[in-house]
Amino acid sequence: MLVNQNVTAKAPWAGHTEDIPLHLDYFEGTMAEAVENIAKEYPNYIAFDFMGKKTTYKEFFASVEKCAKALKTIGVRQGDKVTIAMPNCPQALYMFYAVNLVGGIANMIHPLSAEKEIEFYLNESNSSTAVTLDQFYHKFENIRANTKVVNIIIASIKDELSKPIRAGYMLTEGRKIAKIPDDAPVIRWEDFIKISGFCYGNYRAAGKADDTAVILYSGGTTGVSKGIELTNFNFNALATQVLAANPMFRVGDKMLAAMPLFHGFGLGVCVHTMLSKGGRCILIPRFTPKSYAKQMVKQRCNFVAGVPTLYEALLRLPGMEKADLSCLKGVFAGGDSLSVELKKKLDKWLYDHNAVIQVREGYGTTETVTACCLTPPHMYKAGSIGVPFPDTYIKIVKPGTDEELPYGEEGEILLAGPSVMKCYMNHPDETANTLRAHADGLTWVYTGDLGTMDEEGFVYFKGRAKRMIITSGYNVYPAQLENILDGCDMVQMSCVIGVPDPYKIQKVKAFVKLAAGYAPTDETKEEIFKYARKQIAKYAMPYDIEFREDLPKTLVGKVNFRVLEEEEMARIKAAAEAEKAE
Repeated sequence: MLVNQNVTAKAPWAGHTEDIPLHLDYFEGTMAEAVENIAKEYPNYIAFDFMGKKTTYKEFFASVEKCAKALKTIGVRQGDKVTIAMPNCPQALYMFYAVNLVGGIANMIHPLSAEKEIEFYLNESNSSTAVTLDQFYHKFENIRANTKVVNIIIASIKDELSKPIRAGYMLTEGRKIAKIPDDAPVIRWEDFIKISGFCYGNYRAAGKADDTAVILYSGGTTGVSKGIELTNFNFNALATQVLAANPMFRVGDKMLAAMPLFHGFGLGVCVHTMLSKGGRCILIPRFTPKSYAKQMVKQRCNFVAGVPTLYEALLRLPGMEKADLSCLKGVFAGGDSLSVELKKKLDKWLYDHNAVIQVREGYGTTETVTACCLTPPHMYKAGSIGVPFPDTYIKIVKPGTDEELPYGEEGEILLAGPSVMKCYMNHPDETANTLRAHADGLTWVYTGDLGTMDEEGFVYFKGRAKRMIITSGYNVYPAQLENILDGCDMVQMSCVIGVPDPYKIQKVKAFVKLAAGYAPTDETKEEIFKYARKQIAKYAMPYDIEFREDLPKTLVGKVNFRVLEEEEMARIKAAAEAEKAE
């Protein structure tokens, strides 16, 4: 059934004292313009904190303008792609909005990506410029000749630290960073900023709301990553929807920005929603449960977001006994299903630490930037991922069709609304398969996820139709890893599955049938691992490779990954029973 909040008299979002508008007004400019408006209205408010250093909106946007002038001077023009491979740090924010200001497109990638992945992202987007940190320089330099990149801009975390913290950083983390040759063909951040002084013409592009502004990546069942083109309007609409769904937000409220910038949640909610609405980002460059907890308490954050594995770790973290969390207005969970049991534990933990709110689960896809469905602040239903944001629609259909199913019946989750992507970059066939116009006049995203909906519009996530592993909140697509492993001369055939893990939810395991002439030894396994590490990001690396003389097949000859999953589950169950018997 279709949830149409526009005709509902009183939506589930309605609060105790105020109703949330069923239709929202959206800013029709660019993302940079939205932030600039806030900078003009609240120049002396803090835009973000970074490792003890505060930056006001006025200072922030002045740095954005300097970056924009420098980008214009080195030749970045409207429509050009600029790859940003950065953690959550000030230079990443300056560059993100500067690219937007000159009319470029920000190609956001994981800074820990393997060399071959970086090469793919640069070529897939046809990027002319790349921005990264000094510690990642060598990965970019190793593959640069295989791309069309003209400029590589190198920043350093130390340049944005206060003097006392900088000294400590250089004695610890800074010492681990390999030196960049003095004659390296790069533009160092300080020199890049100086270049802005040579910009004499108009550096601002006449950007429009429906211009592609950002590219985020999603894996695919075919094993090929797809760039998702998202517009200025997508991000600005999301920000408006997030605030509508959280009427307790006030200008100056603090959001713990630990979710990464290459992820829609981190970029769309934790950063752009805050900066375009007058919030304050607490930037966490290296995310761990310990750093997350420390900043949440120290900074007295009002809003925090995380994946279930993070919250599971928080419950076990020592030193939190006396933490005062009375400052919290919103705790959000996404990226994977939050079990009813974990929610109960987390809610009790929040209550025990003086919080007056409960964790609220949400749901979304990168094809809609990020979350488009969230549990209301005052109304929870066990097992539900909430209700759609205002102006967002969800319906449940018979998988692959436009046939709507009755309330309570399981089918494919479809999404429509103002945050729906423009297209998959360079993949028109997959775009046509995922984005489909219906007779109701809306364009729907076919998510491949399975779920149900009740009579009040609450949605229940039931599983993924797509083959995917979620490990520590990251989406890992087995077909991608299998394509990489199969490219190794030692491997004839591979199959990758997710194995249950108490901390990561799932961890990645590979099964390999070796090519003729290779023996299943530890040395062979290490050689395959060595090959894989160059092409697979650390978070997606298999924790183990198991050699098989053959792999199970389906009736049509495909590798039957479900048989391997069942075997692994049986093995885990048997081990647990044996341990219990002892």
